[in-house]
Amino acid sequence: MMVEDILWSAADAARATDGQNSADWQATGVSIDSRSLQPGDLFIALRGPNFDGHDYVAEALSAGAAAAVVSRPIAALPAGAPLLEVADSLAALRALARAARKRSSARVVAVTGSVGKTSTKDALTLALSTLGATHASSGNLNNEYGVPLSLARLPANAAYAVLEMGMNHAGELGPLSRLAEPDVAIITNIAAVHLEFFDSVAGIAEAKAEIFEGLGPSGVAVLNRDNAYFAYLADAAWQRGITQVIGFGADPDGEARLLDYRAGTDGDSGTVHADILGQEVIYRIGAAGQHWAFNSLAVLAAVAAVGGDVPRAAGAMAAFNAPRGRGQRRTVMLEDGSFTLIDDSYNAGPASMRAAIAVLGGITPQRQGRRIAVLGDMLELGAESKAMHVAISRDLIAARIDKVYAAGPHMADLIAALPKTMRGAHAETAEALQPIVGAAVRDGDAVLVKGSLGSRVGPIVDSLANLAQPTAQHAACGR
Repeated sequence: MMVEDILWSAADAARATDGQNSADWQATGVSIDSRSLQPGDLFIALRGPNFDGHDYVAEALSAGAAAAVVSRPIAALPAGAPLLEVADSLAALRALARAARKRSSARVVAVTGSVGKTSTKDALTLALSTLGATHASSGNLNNEYGVPLSLARLPANAAYAVLEMGMNHAGELGPLSRLAEPDVAIITNIAAVHLEFFDSVAGIAEAKAEIFEGLGPSGVAVLNRDNAYFAYLADAAWQRGITQVIGFGADPDGEARLLDYRAGTDGDSGTVHADILGQEVIYRIGAAGQHWAFNSLAVLAAVAAVGGDVPRAAGAMAAFNAPRGRGQRRTVMLEDGSFTLIDDSYNAGPASMRAAIAVLGGITPQRQGRRIAVLGDMLELGAESKAMHVAISRDLIAARIDKVYAAGPHMADLIAALPKTMRGAHAETAEALQPIVGAAVRDGDAVLVKGSLGSRVGPIVDSLANLAQPTAQHAACGR
């Protein structure tokens, strides 16, 4: 093990957590899940409402964990098992996060928003990685466990860190931001999501503004200039002493402004012409749809805010591809042709649904193909759910979608609002809709699959991908 690979020594971790070691050890990573633990990780046994990590300490050590952080005795462990005993394991995780942040000179960017935070985090990580060693949240580790875990994993030599922060209740973002003490905070936008837990979209804006709590007076807020809550958020930043606000979007008053966007002829990319704080850049982004262009403006605004090379970071956007479940596109080969599959199945709210439909509407189907939308319920919308689902029908009509297949009780209202010629089918569950969609798809089609995670439309994506002919699948694996 190289010295530079050591993330936590027994002594440093004990000092940070006020804990007691049973043996000496050195860890190269941190884990809270024994199933994904890597050899050399420090395993932290957390307790939750439906689990207790202490039950998996023996399994973690057998899998190669360097040590385990525990807050109660563990039976049947071998003598001398490497344990860091603490009063509270979650508090210990947070203590490690604070210590990692304190010892790091990295410029930290926190990313939140109703839509697009994970994709923006991924794109910013790609951009900053061209400028220096960059650490980022893995996947969407963005909650009370994920943010401190991401910080505890922060290498001492990182130049940049990108942390995603999520919430679905008021009071969640503030503690995460205070823990991370970001230099820059991005709010991608404010939209109607999690309305089941808020009285209004204004309440969501108020909760998102909590991200400013950890941002000092020298910090920078990067905000969506086109969003209806820009003025509110900018004022909330000012009230906390944050004087540097960068607005991004198409608004002519934005400091990071979209001048032009053109979809690529390949249908999988686009070209962006932007003004980033007075510096004009033209760059290719390897994901289709104008919403990706706007996300890239937030990315480059953050790069500028940390003093990075904006043109170099912009050049990195060509290598960005939409992640699985968030607009990833693939060609599926059939016995008699092929079709385009757009996987946007990870989550959905009205704003992201409209963006995905706009992308589908911008595709020119091949041969005699059609534009097909396969939609699952948008969840957690509260009392306005029916109206919001019905409203999406207007977007589908405007985008000239040929057929709509939908699953879930809320989507029944959308289907009923569509012209009969657009109605493909409706089923109560995604599982029931799956074979119907599979039988309907044909050569030349462009098929979008989108819904909230709880609507379970993800398996529809897998079933459509599995329509590929065996020879085509084998060839794809061979590449």
